[in-house]
Amino acid sequence: MINKQPTIKEIARRLNISVSTVSRALHDHASIGLRTKMQVKKLAEELNYEPNQTAIFFQQRKTFTIGVILPHLGESFFSEAISGVEDVTAKNKYTVLLGQSHDEVEKEKQLIEKMKMHRVDGMLVSIAKSTTTYEHFEVLKKANIPVVFFDRIPRMQDINYVACNMVSGTMQAVKFLLQKGHRVIGLLNGPENLFACKERQEGYVQALIKNRIKFDPSLVVNTDLSPDGNVKAVKELLAHKRKVTAVVVFNDYVAMDAMHYTQQQKLKLNKDICFVSYANLPFTNYLKYSPMASVEQFPYKQGQKATEMLIELLEKTDDSALPSYYKIILDSQLMINNA
Repeated sequence: MINKQPTIKEIARRLNISVSTVSRALHDHASIGLRTKMQVKKLAEELNYEPNQTAIFFQQRKTFTIGVILPHLGESFFSEAISGVEDVTAKNKYTVLLGQSHDEVEKEKQLIEKMKMHRVDGMLVSIAKSTTTYEHFEVLKKANIPVVFFDRIPRMQDINYVACNMVSGTMQAVKFLLQKGHRVIGLLNGPENLFACKERQEGYVQALIKNRIKFDPSLVVNTDLSPDGNVKAVKELLAHKRKVTAVVVFNDYVAMDAMHYTQQQKLKLNKDICFVSYANLPFTNYLKYSPMASVEQFPYKQGQKATEMLIELLEKTDDSALPSYYKIILDSQLMINNA
């Protein structure tokens, strides 16, 4: 026969006191005397009593659970971001419910619905590359479930988010290549619907104009981030009527595909063609060939700040004391590869 989990009713019966007195004693309520508190806690320990979390959650109207949806946990960027998330949630006694969209908007919608059903208190989201409509996030607003976006931000008004400044990061990247003597610089950008891609192009254009170089729209090519899409994009840039000698690439993963293709074309990396990318992922340090430089986007800090923001939203008591929506933009930093 399975032993039943002891309850506060059992403690109350054995000590011949009320259930409410037991509850108050376990929570160190000021109205309960020290002797009673000690008796209650001693018996609770002897019985291996554990609080009924479901009842506590129901009473507090919180589950202390945060839902996190990101594209791919296998990507170093997002695994670092999750480390930042978990360090903050552990410190604040929240549990993380994690889901991967695999860059599919339908999967993203399914995860949101499931997490809503699991009664998460709030959500952290980095949107899928195919997400172009945002009705599923509006559903969360109506359900009073706060959402904080990070890294991949939707083009929505009135949202909470943490991101890295891609405009300044791209300007640093282009300036670096110009200083190396390059004048025909391509931009291998990601999906047009991603806000960060718009920022990349904005920084690219600003950097060229600032250095008195005319912007050529045909030197900007977008990829869907798939290996085939990446190869197709770099192939288009290399076939340009003007000889492209350097390319600013969406991220380190896309850069790997682009560099592999250029090697197949017998082009010498960092001589015939140079690449600068984003993310500054650790694995690039162990490759024979890596981008000349990469824009650091601080994934751990993004995850950390986004979680702190969400917890503050969840625990705020005075709505007037805090802004309606939070926006944190971290400075990006170009990291030069000295290899």
